[in-house]
Amino acid sequence: MTTPRTDRSNWYWLLPIPIVIPLITPLFNAVEPRLFGIPLFYWLQLAFIVLGVTTTTVVYRMTRRGR
Repeated sequence: MTTPRTDRSNWYWLLPIPIVIPLITPLFNAVEPRLFGIPLFYWLQLAFIVLGVTTTTVVYRMTRRGR
């Protein structure tokens, strides 16, 4: 008989954040402020990538087995 899997963790609730935040279009519906001459839309897209990588890394580190 096998033991049931215990893959449920509250840390997984962080994973929808990098999916939902870029869908809120009023956040980046502007040209200003500029960062080093780059319009808001473009540098905010890069910030969304950093948010996704950071969130995924935190969830992975907090939920991996055999810590």
